Amino acid sequence: MPGPLALVGGGEWREGCTFDRDLLAASGGEEVLVLPTAAAYEHPERSVETAEQWFAGLGAKVRGLMVLARPDSEQEVNVAAIRDAKFIYLSGGSPLHLRSVLKDSPAWDALCQAWQGGAVLAGSSAGAMALCDPMVDPRGGAFTLGLGLLAQVAIIPHHNTWSEEKAKRTITLAPKGLPIVGIDERTALIRGVDGAWSVAGVGGVVVFQNGHEAGLEALPT
Repeated sequence: MPGPLALVGGGEWREGCTFDRDLLAASGGEEVLVLPTAAAYEHPERSVETAEQWFAGLGAKVRGLMVLARPDSEQEVNVAAIRDAKFIYLSGGSPLHLRSVLKDSPAWDALCQAWQGGAVLAGSSAGAMALCDPMVDPRGGAFTLGLGLLAQVAIIPHHNTWSEEKAKRTITLAPKGLPIVGIDERTALIRGVDGAWSVAGVGGVVVFQNGHEAGLEALPT
């Protein structure tokens, strides 16, 4: 049975991200495996340091796994670390780079295997966007191919600060029936092990379908 899945709207590992405590408890462990892949060109070590400080306050340790380029996703030591993890967290950054590194890779297969085996999986901003298919292209708000862990749903992160013009374009271009989910920063849309969706954190979540607002029931289970 898949573990909990948290799609975070950005601003991860900061005050207000109360959901991380619950995700940590659900993992049954004391360590979080952080992949700063999306931040490969934005000082990924800083993402890991931020996570370390945040989770230390929750009584947990962080292990940063520097899967930053395609060859890293094929190294067995990295693949094994992902496969054995109980809580995997994908940082923000570039969803396009994250996709290029992980898609159809041994590391991606290991991540899916871990999640399907009950591990907690969280992705923030780029991490949340890339987990879905289709994926919103941050360059203009149109759609592109995602990793597809969660099919037939697309994410707009940083919804409280996202360009209104881009958001409108995304909603307008969405295929019929496709739910588009706007998630505010420091806010998580969480799929429980029972398939039910809930919202946690300091902000809000809004679902659009066929150009109109819809509820969480529009999301796939």
